[in-house]
Amino acid sequence: MDAKWFEKSGREGDVVISSRIRLARNLQKIPFPIRMNEQQKRQVREQIVQAAKQSTNETLRSLTYIDMEQVDKVEAVSMVENHLVSPDFISNTKGRGLLLSKDNSIAIMINEEDHLRIQVMKEGMDLSAVYQLADRLDSALNDALHFAFDPELGYLTQCPTNLGTGMRASLMLHLPSLQQNGMIKRISEHLSKLGLTLRGTYGEGTEPVGALYQLSNQVTLGLSEKEAIENLERIVMQLVEEERNTRKTLMENIRRQDAAARSLGVLKSAKVLSTEEFMKLLSNVRQGVAAGVIQGIAFETLNKLMIQTQPATMMTVQGKQLSSQERDILRASMVAECLK
Repeated sequence: MDAKWFEKSGREGDVVISSRIRLARNLQKIPFPIRMNEQQKRQVREQIVQAAKQSTNETLRSLTYIDMEQVDKVEAVSMVENHLVSPDFISNTKGRGLLLSKDNSIAIMINEEDHLRIQVMKEGMDLSAVYQLADRLDSALNDALHFAFDPELGYLTQCPTNLGTGMRASLMLHLPSLQQNGMIKRISEHLSKLGLTLRGTYGEGTEPVGALYQLSNQVTLGLSEKEAIENLERIVMQLVEEERNTRKTLMENIRRQDAAARSLGVLKSAKVLSTEEFMKLLSNVRQGVAAGVIQGIAFETLNKLMIQTQPATMMTVQGKQLSSQERDILRASMVAECLK
């Protein structure tokens, strides 16, 4: 079985959970999704799926197609928890589809805000490699579908903020030390002046859970993909260093060390764990592991738990509805088993 991206830890893995590239694309001479009826959306969906199946690109041909109209609400929410799709994508599944790789590193949303959202993810900090794969998929699909492109404006997108490259490069970051030090707001304001945005765990309009943030570029017009990625990587490394320096100072305090150790103790012994409590405790443990206060636990283990213990994901794996209490009991059992 292919290991999922969230079951691994990559470069700068103490702070950077994952790298993601998302390309917004639309087909020529076809209305944007907001102007399409359900029949038109299904026609575009079929056209895109066939283009992938018949592509000369082996990776595209290997993707599994999922008709979102056939996916139940719980499984759809699990897809959001796994960072495969956006919350907006599952809000109305009519005419929508998903092309997904076995390891969940490639997810192509069909008829979200644009006809296609090509998304590629990888563990750790590796935006360049992620972009190279996304670019190959983009080129192969363009050969068959012919994307809407203007020599001056670049790729044409439903939302003007995506005009140009149509690219959003983002990294999921664990920033507990900067959050505890009250520096996040100031950093966020500074980043916005540099054309970057710091958002919550699941992107736009969401709150940070367990000190997890998404940092992405805002500017898509007037600079190349390479320039945008290099700019983001340079600033991310500054943020990584700030988190590490702040962590070093904070974790010299015996109370912070105690908080990490106690959090691990609770995770190992608790019989009931809510999602909110679990994510807070996990964040403390992750901070302790990164600081060297906690030994013998790998980031890979913590990354996997972070995804697998989310409410809808647990119910999808179990294949049945679970009450809030049943989920909390199951979560505690899963965590204890994984950390013993």
